[in-house]
Amino acid sequence: MSYLPAIASLQSAVHFFQQGGFFMALLVICSFVSVTVTVLRGLALMRKVVMPPVIEQEVEAIHPGDEDAANRLAKLVRDDHSALGRIIHVGLHHLNWPKSENLEAVQTRARREIVRLESGLFILEVIVGIAPLLGLLGAVSGLISVFAAFGSDASAQDPHGIAKGISEALSTTIVGLAIAIPSLIAYSYFTKKVETMAAEMESLVGDLLTKCYYHQAQQQAVRQVASPVASYAPPEAVQSLPLEEPLA
Repeated sequence: MSYLPAIASLQSAVHFFQQGGFFMALLVICSFVSVTVTVLRGLALMRKVVMPPVIEQEVEAIHPGDEDAANRLAKLVRDDHSALGRIIHVGLHHLNWPKSENLEAVQTRARREIVRLESGLFILEVIVGIAPLLGLLGAVSGLISVFAAFGSDASAQDPHGIAKGISEALSTTIVGLAIAIPSLIAYSYFTKKVETMAAEMESLVGDLLTKCYYHQAQQQAVRQVASPVASYAPPEAVQSLPLEEPLA
């Protein structure tokens, strides 16, 4: 029947994992954790979730000094739960502050959002480190058992049995590497994605604050130009002293 090969494959897979023992069970747990974290972080780090296109378009459409557009953007991000929306909300909420202080508030909020985006990635980093070590530990433990059994029975000199025991012992090493490699790929991809989106959000928010403080910057520039002219005072006309009368 057609299902017999599938049953045989399933039985061989179950036997492969059973022969790994305790360390194979730990590796199976690591694999489930790695897959779960990868799926959850993949959904949470989607670009449309972190940086909604509607907010990006609204920020790019604002013209310098356009207060109406800034008010529309403030209403848009008020109830938005994306990282970009929360950062912009902080910047627009403190427009009455000086620009330098507003930038500090935005940067503080941005750091918090980056930490939130990176949450869970350390689990992948841990799995990348411990999965090969667990596989190696399982292999060493299995080899110790094989050679201990071989040494206890001097008449047991079957090379096929020894080779089978060694292959079973090395199964945990294969599984450990098979878990660590995809986990490393996922960790590197997500880390690079967070860095890229952080740089893009920094650029967008910087441009937004520059546009919002446009009139203030213009007034400051006018004051800087006018201040040297106002402080310049022309020298007073030199008053000529009266000449002394000639002596009689």
